[in-house]
Amino acid sequence: MANVNVIKGLQSVRTMGTVKSNSNPDKNSDFLKLYMIEKERARLCKEKDRILIRLESIEANLRDIEKFYSEKTEQIKASLGTGRKISKRNSGCAKEGKTKWKTMSIDY
Repeated sequence: MANVNVIKGLQSVRTMGTVKSNSNPDKNSDFLKLYMIEKERARLCKEKDRILIRLESIEANLRDIEKFYSEKTEQIKASLGTGRKISKRNSGCAKEGKTKWKTMSIDY
């Protein structure tokens, strides 16, 4: 089997073992931390903007629903207040144990 180090291109690969480095933080890692924190801050600002836009559309939908609900409530109150009678055609059926639907049996 060929030695892995002889394959072209692998000599230039820098790994922790070939560089003789360790993972202990040093003075130079502060720049990396600042960079990562800035990226995180930018991501969170974009996410906040998307959430605020979504919140505005949700609030607009809720206002539309509330407006529709209040209009219909006023219409119902007005129709009940004018003396319009509610149909009592089948109102006593539930008390007598009868249903307002006609039923029939189906034989298969």
